[in-house]
Amino acid sequence: MLTVSSAEFQRNFGRYQDAALTEPVAVTRNGRERLVVLSAEEYRRLKRRDREVLGLEDFTEADLEAIRAAEPPPEAAAFDDETRA
Repeated sequence: MLTVSSAEFQRNFGRYQDAALTEPVAVTRNGRERLVVLSAEEYRRLKRRDREVLGLEDFTEADLEAIRAAEPPPEAAAFDDETRA
C-alpha cells in the first residue's frame, strides 16, 4: 500500500487519485494513518463481500476441520465471564 502525508496528497491529488485505481493509498497526518483512498470498483467489491453469508457447503472439509480444531489464545480467558449466564 502506498503511503503519503496529507500535505503531499493535497499537492498531488491527481497523481494519488490515479494511483488509487491500482492500489490503496494511505494518507497520514502527523505520521499516523488517517484514511485510505481506493478505487470505486474496489470499494464496491468490499461492500459486496461485507454482506456475503457463507453456508457450511461453502467450506472444504479441511476448512471445517481447522475450525473444529481451533483453540482460543490464552489471553481470551479474560473474557470468560462474558459467556456465563
